[in-house]
Amino acid sequence: MTVATILGALAAASVATGVAQEGPALPASFVYLRDVDPTIIQDIRYATDNNFTGRRVTGYDAPECLLQKSTATALAKVQNDLKAQGMSLKVYDCYRPQRAVGAFVTWTRAPSESKAKKRFHPRLSRSQLLAQGYIAARSNHSRGIVVDATVVRLPPPDVAAFDPTKQYEECAAEKDKRGPDTSIDLGTGFDCFDTRSNTAAESLTNEQRNARATMVSAMAKRGFANYRREWWHFTFGVDDARGGSFDVPIRSHPGRAGN
Repeated sequence: MTVATILGALAAASVATGVAQEGPALPASFVYLRDVDPTIIQDIRYATDNNFTGRRVTGYDAPECLLQKSTATALAKVQNDLKAQGMSLKVYDCYRPQRAVGAFVTWTRAPSESKAKKRFHPRLSRSQLLAQGYIAARSNHSRGIVVDATVVRLPPPDVAAFDPTKQYEECAAEKDKRGPDTSIDLGTGFDCFDTRSNTAAESLTNEQRNARATMVSAMAKRGFANYRREWWHFTFGVDDARGGSFDVPIRSHPGRAGN
């Protein structure tokens, strides 16, 4: 059964029960990444409270990576290349429902947080993030052709679980002082809204600079272009996102619905 069939049935059931339909189903060209390559590590941050909003984001009903099949297939090729070097991809975000994009924009209009809650944007206010290009009102994530990813050495290191009550240091602090992550050190954490997240940032160690170069090179080899402001953000070059952006919530994988 395809993703489109599953989500289409859910939408039909909503209409039958008098609940408003949540928009068109995803096309059959969308796939669960785990069905294409289950070895790619998934750490879908917006399905948790370990993200810059501090809570699960609307539309992320399950911690799953969905992508256009062509994008997922290309990502699997990157994974194969990296595994030969003793490394693995880890994805933080893939397809993003448009309602989540809207939620991010709404979040930028809320009052600024205390310093302790600004670890993802230590030098900018929320209201500056749109103008600076870290958050956008439209995103190719909603077309299923963008992935936010990092690299993990194999076997993955043991790290402490994220603790929402702990006061972690800012996202560009030394790696062991940021929020916990199995990723190699690329100079900042994921979703660090700071110039130090720029792929070619100058304030990096040689090790961090080389790690970013390895990441960008591996992705580029298989058709992914990096967004210069975010070392983790990659767009696949083949755009087959039929119908443009989508707003279907992310559901559990059919084989993991009870998890």
